[in-house]
Amino acid sequence: MNKPTKKKVAVFASGSGTNLENIARLVQAGKLGCEIALVVCDNPHAYALKRAGNFGLKTAVIERKGFASKAEFDAEISKQLKENGVELILLAGFMRILGPEFVRMWKGRILNIHPSLLPKYPGVHSIRDAYRAKEKETGVTIHFVDEGVDSGPVILQRSIPIQSEDTLEALEERVHAVEYELYPEAIRLFLAGKTQQPSLRAKRSNP
Repeated sequence: MNKPTKKKVAVFASGSGTNLENIARLVQAGKLGCEIALVVCDNPHAYALKRAGNFGLKTAVIERKGFASKAEFDAEISKQLKENGVELILLAGFMRILGPEFVRMWKGRILNIHPSLLPKYPGVHSIRDAYRAKEKETGVTIHFVDEGVDSGPVILQRSIPIQSEDTLEALEERVHAVEYELYPEAIRLFLAGKTQQPSLRAKRSNP
């Protein structure tokens, strides 16, 4: 009897790649049930590329400045994904907004991780913004990507209390620790076909 084929995923990263490394480690240990077919990076100097190399992962460095338009940039990414048989895209610190045509093409197959309790604090500096606003909690959200910014249907969320003695650095560390737990949990839900159920789209995961 043949073993079931593992879904091929692509991980998109622009920076240090800690979530990429966490996912790659779990995949290598056989704990995620998928295969990383490609790492897509728009920054040739990103440390994520070194992390990918440490795991022997195939990488594609696609810089925006190499294309006349955003549409051409997105089209090249799509081409690379198709050539590598990718079925699921995992955004892990990818600092480019994907164009509407790309999102429509891959609708329901792009997951993103965001360090806040969306819809609060979308955008780049979510942890810092919640901390400076003296919020009582922040969190981590895993969601499907739509044509807006951090606005797609939620798969999982986990809240993180902001303690009075927290420094910004301490809070960031706790948020990242939750990211490393929650993203794999959401990936498993997707691979099991459980993310399309409305009850799961807004599921809160408690520590």
